[in-house]
Amino acid sequence: MDITRVGTRPSGKGPAEWFTGAVRIDPLFQAQEPARVAGTSVTFEPGARTAWHTHPLGQTLIVISGLGLVQREGGPIEEIRPGDVVWFPPGEKHWHGASPTVAMTHIAIQEAQDGKVVDWMEHVSDEQYSAR
Repeated sequence: MDITRVGTRPSGKGPAEWFTGAVRIDPLFQAQEPARVAGTSVTFEPGARTAWHTHPLGQTLIVISGLGLVQREGGPIEEIRPGDVVWFPPGEKHWHGASPTVAMTHIAIQEAQDGKVVDWMEHVSDEQYSAR
């Protein structure tokens, strides 16, 4: 058994190459091998969002507060609210973030394949973000 106490892992700022706007990342867990799952809590200020990206083994988001937006490539932008669970299958190009006026926090859970959990791509433009 391993207990990680709150406050023992520092918060980090979402890097500008992967995020638009103010984003805070709080690491929650990183399983030890042979497990390969990791989880983070991510808070997006209003208007903040990820760049387009994929995950080699998929990603689950659990919304815990606020109002968010998600979009998979070729699909509509959809609202997500506390209690919603979003699954992105392996390799599905997508983005997620806060609504224009309300912050959003979700827990993101994904697995590593050959040490990699995400493939980052281009930023979501303001036009793409507001095309609702």
